[in-house]
Amino acid sequence: MAQNSSQSSAFPEIVELNVGGQVYVTRLETLTAAPNSLLWTKFTQSSPGDLPKDSKGRFFFDRDGFLFRYILDYLRDSELFLPEFFKERKRLQKEADFFQLSELSRRLAAVSKDSLYAEDSGEPEETEITSPVTSSSSSDRTVRSPGANAGFITIGYRGSYTIGRDIQADVKFRRVARITVCSKISLAKEVFGETLNESRDPDRPPDKYTARYYLKYNFLEQAFDRLAEAGFHMVACNSTGTCSYGSNDPGEDKMWTSYTEYVFCR
Repeated sequence: MAQNSSQSSAFPEIVELNVGGQVYVTRLETLTAAPNSLLWTKFTQSSPGDLPKDSKGRFFFDRDGFLFRYILDYLRDSELFLPEFFKERKRLQKEADFFQLSELSRRLAAVSKDSLYAEDSGEPEETEITSPVTSSSSSDRTVRSPGANAGFITIGYRGSYTIGRDIQADVKFRRVARITVCSKISLAKEVFGETLNESRDPDRPPDKYTARYYLKYNFLEQAFDRLAEAGFHMVACNSTGTCSYGSNDPGEDKMWTSYTEYVFCR
């Protein structure tokens, strides 16, 4: 027991983690809140030198960086809130299995079964999960879905098309080159999941905002469908356009380039 205590004390009180490219900062007591879990084992039975680190010295776990926020919430808070339209329960259960949070995994499995009945009845689900953590201050940990998290997501795209001399008969459209996403990072990941490309703005905490993500879609309607499924509705849109000629000859085809934004709210 004395050995465990000395091992744990070798870690700083405030711990920086890199989980799948997402950076988290939390307390050591949070990571060790659930006895016999993987995090408890790593941070009480090992020394800092035993754990893999990234280039900046943060402890690295090659897991889903977005879903890890829910693992931390379960360990840290008296309640864990899941959005009403949360679609990652099975993946979150897989993460709970990896981190050896057996009670959380079991309860998530039960919630997934209950949600099938809620979907059939058309009523929003409301669930409760009790944590196995034995701390007197956090013995009442729960997972609930009281309603979706509110927020805004702006979808933008640049498009271009060519208009020939016969405007009515000759309009050549080009496909949308890139669909961008501007929003709070956690909200974007909740809605778009694996269809989100984060390469232009990696290592951003989930509570920050970004205007540099884009989608792996070729059609705006694909993005609109995901937003509608997540309970969003459009509240505003705007567009700007510029025109240029292919050459100095006014008789040549006109090239129009436009940028359009759609603002969605939930």
